[in-house]
Amino acid sequence: MSIDATPNPATAIPGYDYGSETLHSPVDLHELARLKAAVGMTEEDERYLRMAGAVLADQAGDMVDEWRAHLGAHPHLAAYSKRRDGSPNPEYAAATRPRFVQWVIDACLRGYDQQWLDYQHEIGLRHMRERKNLTDHADSPDHVPMRYLVAFSAVVIVTARTRLAAAGRPDSEVQRMHDAWTKAVMLAVTLWTRPYVSATDW
Repeated sequence: MSIDATPNPATAIPGYDYGSETLHSPVDLHELARLKAAVGMTEEDERYLRMAGAVLADQAGDMVDEWRAHLGAHPHLAAYSKRRDGSPNPEYAAATRPRFVQWVIDACLRGYDQQWLDYQHEIGLRHMRERKNLTDHADSPDHVPMRYLVAFSAVVIVTARTRLAAAGRPDSEVQRMHDAWTKAVMLAVTLWTRPYVSATDW
């Protein structure tokens, strides 16, 4: 099954400017190759990742809702999607959800090129003071601590397995798809942390 990761122009996602941002990642393609080696990402993993994308694309919205329910169940995590005064912020949630859904598809189907690398840097910045509320002009806390960005990746990784198994594929294929998803998430989150620390420390 072939799926295009690019959203239909007729249903363009506000704030989703993959490939058009002017920011350039300070991480180069050589370092990206080293990071791929560090997480163990192989060409075979990338094939299984595309297979995972075919399974997860129709479930991406439900996945995001499940992840947000987890965040919402913990006040110290939910605070970063609320207004600064702690009141609910449904407009912000509605604005960011389509981009989060698209990220699931991108994580599986986008190639690891310069555009992908640049956009991971943009995602990292959108969790920080420099750009967090800029895209949506949101009234929300302006910084997500790096510790929560990293820790929440466990939920993103673990919960995907049930979704991957829903297609009825053999257990061996489900495991390979989940292994590839795990590596893809860790690779992306690692790049998101780059703006948080100095080049020397990173």
